[in-house]
Order: sequence, then C-alpha cells, then structure tokens
Amino acid sequence: MKKYIGILLLLISIAFAAFAPLKKNPVKVYLIGDSTVADYTGDYDAEDYMATRYPVAGWGQVFQPFMRPDSLRQIRNIIKSDSVVVVDKARGGRSTRTFFEEGRWAEVYNALQKNDVVMMQFGHNDAAENKPERYTNVPAYKEYLRLYVKQTREKGALPILLTPVNRNYPWKDSNLSNVHGEYPQAVKDVAKELNVPLIDLTQLSIDAFTAKGQEYVTDHYFMNLPAGKYEAYPDGQKDNTHFQPEGARAVAQLVYNGMKKLKPAEPTAKK
Repeated sequence: MKKYIGILLLLISIAFAAFAPLKKNPVKVYLIGDSTVADYTGDYDAEDYMATRYPVAGWGQVFQPFMRPDSLRQIRNIIKSDSVVVVDKARGGRSTRTFFEEGRWAEVYNALQKNDVVMMQFGHNDAAENKPERYTNVPAYKEYLRLYVKQTREKGALPILLTPVNRNYPWKDSNLSNVHGEYPQAVKDVAKELNVPLIDLTQLSIDAFTAKGQEYVTDHYFMNLPAGKYEAYPDGQKDNTHFQPEGARAVAQLVYNGMKKLKPAEPTAKK
C-alpha cells in the first residue's frame, strides 16, 4: 500500500511541475540619460553616498519599486514578464552626444537582449549652449536619438522615448512653463517619425509640479536645502534641476503612469 501511495505522490508532483508556470528570465529595463535619471547610490562615483551626495536622487534611482509583479500587471502592454530588473546607466552631465562618445551607449547595446526595454531621457545637457563640451544642437540631438532607437530595435528590444523632465522654472502666475525650448518637440518628432512609444515627461512634470505649487516643489522636490541639515551640504544648497527623494519618486510615478498608457509600436516601414 505504501508503495502505491509513493507512486501516486510522485505522479501528483510531476503533474504540478508540468502545469506550473515557467519562471521567465527577468526583462531588463535600461535607463539612459542625465543626472535627473541617474542612480547616485552604489558605484556611481565610488564614494559614500550618504556622506557625499544624499539627499540627491534621480528618478531612475527609485524606479525599481514600480516594477514589482503587482505593478507589472498594469503595463503588460509593454512588458510581458513578471520579473524586471532596472539597470540605470544614466550619468550626470551627459548629453545624447557625450553618452555615445564616451562608450556608455556601446555598453548598453552590447548587453541588450530580446524583449529588454531602453528608456531614453536626454535634453538638459544637450541644450547647454554655454557648455560646448556637452552641447548638442537640435538636429544632432535628433540624430543621436534615432541611432539609439534603431540600434535598440536591432537587438529585438523596445525603445521608449521621454521628453526631458522640467526644471523648477520658469514660473509665472503660479504656473510652470517649459524650460527646454525646442528639445521636447524634437523628441516628439523622432517618436512620430520612427513610430516609437513616447512619454511626454516635460508636460507631465509641468502639470504635476504646477498642481503641487511652486513653494511645495521648491522645498520638497528639488535640491533647495537649508544649511546644517545634511552632511553633504553643510552650507545648504539652491538647485532647481536635481531632485530630493520625494521629487524623484514623484517623477518616477509619472513615468510609470505614462508606461500604462503606451501602446507597443513597430518600426516605421521603409519607403
């Protein structure tokens, strides 16, 4: 009798194994961009983050929690897997051009696998005409975005373009306005031209920051710090470009919400 029970249990275990869902390899979501996207922890600059950087945070630094299995169910339109690893390759001070010239894109390209995702948010440094070492004019900006999109697709991965998150200016009559000139429209142009999923983070952030109000986002979202509060900034800080953790999380939420509305796109057919 015990022999038959053992056989029965073995057959039941085999049946469960046969019908159990196979664990998929994690999809990697690569983030490329500038300091507003970057993860300052870990090996970013090989220094003690809490002592030398905190509380600065890019939205990519806090994006992994938005990729939990329950959250992934809301973005099945983009990612089919129940497991995602966020790989934040964004770096402060980089434009589309310098990110390529320094070999940072090559590192991402060589690692890409089919069904991975590459989210691209540049513009802050491309537009810096007073910094020729990083400045990239609009036509060149568009050309580098095209390159990133096309090479992402070569690997069977999905490109997603993002317009640059807005800075905390200019404000007028309690409303925030676009500070990036023609660069957000340039991203939209490339997205339309190549049929790429687009998140208009410029407008999303303008709307969200305006709704919160200038005083709130200045004090809680951006790196405007009082003297004596943080070890890394003993004299305080006035910075309306980079985020504190609350601001980074707010922007990450905007990006995730934007992903929920995307439709996967196929490359535009060659004429």
